[in-house]
Amino acid sequence: MPNISLAYCPITVDDVEAAIPFYRDGLGLEIVNDVAYDGHRWVSFGLRGQSGLAVVVSDPGAGRSPDDGDALTRLVVKGSGPGPYVFTTDDLDATFERLQSFGAEVLQEPIEQAWGPRDCAFRDPAGNHVRINQAS
Repeated sequence: MPNISLAYCPITVDDVEAAIPFYRDGLGLEIVNDVAYDGHRWVSFGLRGQSGLAVVVSDPGAGRSPDDGDALTRLVVKGSGPGPYVFTTDDLDATFERLQSFGAEVLQEPIEQAWGPRDCAFRDPAGNHVRINQAS
């Protein structure tokens, strides 16, 4: 059976420029590509230790029909976009402190979840729900 791996994880935001500091400075991801085309922008962030996988932040209309872009815009504005987006870290407390001091909106402080992981939760500048799990 052939190997299959995930290449891109798209995250839709209402303001790409406002999202960059959250993902780059807050989460510590590295910008690996920044493409503008036809009035839209896609910023790809690499994850340490996961070459070939990128989180791609773009506006609701990027690469979509106008109707789909409008529908997604309404969801993003309400804070009801796709997600949550779940990341894993080897130091949950340090990651939480960095994002909190960065000014990210805290949804949940680090706790032990009944279903297993110790995790915390934030909203990115567009309102996307971002969870961070402690690596085992």
